[in-house]
Amino acid sequence: MILEGKTGKWEIICGLEIHCQIISKSKIFSTASAKFGADANQSVSFVDAGMPGMLPTLNEECVRQAVKTGLGLRAVINKYSEFSRKNYFYADLPQGYQITQFVHPIVGEGVVTIDLDDGSTKDIRIERLHIEQDAAKSIHDMSPTKSFIDLNRCGVGLMEIVTKPDFRSPEEAGAFLKKLRSIVRYLGTCDGNMNEGSMRCDASISIRPVGEEGLRPRAEIKNVNSVKFAMQAIEFEAKRQLEVYESGSQIEQETRQFDAATGTTKFMRKKEFANDYRYFPEPDLPPLVLSDEYIEEIRRNLPELPDAKKARFMETMGLTKYDATIICENKEVADFFEKAAKGHDGKKVANWLMGDFFAMLNRKNLTIENSPISAENLGKLVELIETNVISGKVAKDVFEIMAETGDNPEKIVEERGLKQVTDTAAIEAIVDMVIANNPDNVAAYRNGKVNLRGWFVGQVLKESKGKANPQIVNELLNKKL
Repeated sequence: MILEGKTGKWEIICGLEIHCQIISKSKIFSTASAKFGADANQSVSFVDAGMPGMLPTLNEECVRQAVKTGLGLRAVINKYSEFSRKNYFYADLPQGYQITQFVHPIVGEGVVTIDLDDGSTKDIRIERLHIEQDAAKSIHDMSPTKSFIDLNRCGVGLMEIVTKPDFRSPEEAGAFLKKLRSIVRYLGTCDGNMNEGSMRCDASISIRPVGEEGLRPRAEIKNVNSVKFAMQAIEFEAKRQLEVYESGSQIEQETRQFDAATGTTKFMRKKEFANDYRYFPEPDLPPLVLSDEYIEEIRRNLPELPDAKKARFMETMGLTKYDATIICENKEVADFFEKAAKGHDGKKVANWLMGDFFAMLNRKNLTIENSPISAENLGKLVELIETNVISGKVAKDVFEIMAETGDNPEKIVEERGLKQVTDTAAIEAIVDMVIANNPDNVAAYRNGKVNLRGWFVGQVLKESKGKANPQIVNELLNKKL
């Protein structure tokens, strides 16, 4: 994205920090439940509440999930990592510090390939992934004079994924967030629910004249909780900075907040630097040392990831890149498609899935997990069309009945007498009748008004209640017209 200013063209320089809550039964340094949705302050241990003398114990599942995510990001897994204390005082941090990783993170540099709307791809470099504990949740809208703290989230395991400043447009950042969410969901390491706060994004944004080297001061937009809002925040902030520069002022390093109601960013505080947090090694946790065997065991058990699945669907099922990208973005959709397409024409199944099926889910406000039409039944519907048992037009009606009843399409076709008529003599009688009843249109067709051809096909199908085999109809009309 190029910004057109009075002083010339400017480009956006953006990097992201994404906080992903780790899927595990308990928190990263305590045995308290990490499950979302409990009543306020019910999933809290003495460790989470910062009680004196309470010592953290590292949750091995959180380590495994972080390694798995690092491998999914095609990143270096560091066999040696350390924990540090990040010191700051705020009501949502009972200990007065956050246990995190600073100098030596568990995961090093990696890369994620994103798909852009113009059909191109771009590699986004990952700088690091480290694990840490989440803070509590501050609630500011329950009272006009007080803030409330819910400690349930405090101590939940987090993976902080930091990118290089490789984004040049809001669209690239949005594509990356969707891809990252897809990867962690395939891996089962984070549920990616941004509206529940289990995946949150900080965006660091600066701009510079096109052709200028180096980085200018940046603003960091904190805790954006949707892909759409992240894109809006980046676009607004870039335009705001352009106005500041072109008014003769300078950008200061600062932290800002995105207001979803107005689509604007607003000042929060001057940007902190690492030395403000007075990092020092966590004295209660030893260094984390991983063996080659441990890392390789996790690598061997990785599931098929979105890019690999997309390539397989394109190669073996005849899907276009667009179709495969849409279907593979969501693991549940990809699994549903693969079941439905087993033994059938993959492209035809994809057309039904991305057309009538998705429209039905949207209309009924359903997810694919509670769809009334099973994957197997969608595949059977396509098979009925492929084997000429029903026509495409009748299939639309059968689909709607399936959406209401959840019934097997074969049962619906049998019980309602919807099988396609393939008896040439029976169809020929209808064709003869339509031609005999419409002499004016026949004459017009024979005098060159060939667009009437579709009208004749429609009349024959109407008279047969949609059951006549369209191929036979066309062959007979070719012969008789």
